[in-house]
Amino acid sequence: MLTILVGGFFGDEGKGKVAAYLALKDSPSLSVRTGSINAGHTVTYMGKQWKVRIIPSAFVNKSTYLGLGPGALTSIDVLLTEAKETNALDRIYIDPHVGIITESEVREERNDEYLMKTVGSTGQGVGYAEAKRILRKLKLAKDYGILSKYIANIPELIVEKLEKNEGVLVEGTQGHYLSLYHGEYPYVTSRNTSASGVLSEIGVGPKYVDHVIVVFKSYVTRVGEGPLEGEVSWEEAEKLGIAEVATVTGRKRRSAPFNIKLAKEAVRINSATQVAITKLDSLFKEAKGVRDYSKLPQEAKKWIEQIEEELKAPITLIGTGEDALDMIDLRKEKLGGD
Repeated sequence: MLTILVGGFFGDEGKGKVAAYLALKDSPSLSVRTGSINAGHTVTYMGKQWKVRIIPSAFVNKSTYLGLGPGALTSIDVLLTEAKETNALDRIYIDPHVGIITESEVREERNDEYLMKTVGSTGQGVGYAEAKRILRKLKLAKDYGILSKYIANIPELIVEKLEKNEGVLVEGTQGHYLSLYHGEYPYVTSRNTSASGVLSEIGVGPKYVDHVIVVFKSYVTRVGEGPLEGEVSWEEAEKLGIAEVATVTGRKRRSAPFNIKLAKEAVRINSATQVAITKLDSLFKEAKGVRDYSKLPQEAKKWIEQIEEELKAPITLIGTGEDALDMIDLRKEKLGGD
């Protein structure tokens, strides 16, 4: 079974938490990351927290092999440092076509005032590296001897796992409305962050996909410039309990209430078979740490049911706390099966 996780808003939806939960619960044979190092995924498990920028969040399951799809971009330093920190050096595979970001791309991007001031780039060199890849000027993973022992054909590996009826989890990055094609250009990232974009980055066709899980937070945040409907001030966000700081840049995230119009479009465009909602406990404090739907406060249940009715897609995973296992899992009830 192949499952794809994608963000439904502007990133920061909690994909890392959902990926970690699915890794621990379902024990996929392989987990593949797409995207690049300009987006961080936070994983909290058994009292420890990691902020990873390129290693798949499924690393928490030590039996899961980890991969970077051919469309991914990374710096060697970030990749190897994170692999060591997550004890993943002996189970990481890198496609030979993964693009490698160097200090040159980082420097060029940070010197680009338009990107840094107008667009709100994270300054990690990702946009410049992507542009160089399109111009066929970027070096790839296969060009670096230090990575040779990790090189593997990721599309072929995915297909092999699926043919053996083994699980494959694919972790997208950022969110639907930061997509180069679906967001408010130019206030977007340098890639297509939708489910179709994720598929192109891992290198297999749509018939292999069993589930697309679109992840939403119980409110909306975004980093950088661009429109944000219903935006509240930082002070108001603090009062509401929805004030956040970005994982990679440390910048304050802009906040707004849950946007049902944006959510409905993301569900439709990404062909969601399931929806995950995270940080329910930020809206409903009594929901914190609850792992049984029947024990949620009534107002939280009502909110979830109203959202589900409007989205016309089953809400199967509900995050209620920081730990990866602080999750209400309704997949069996709503999808059937084991």
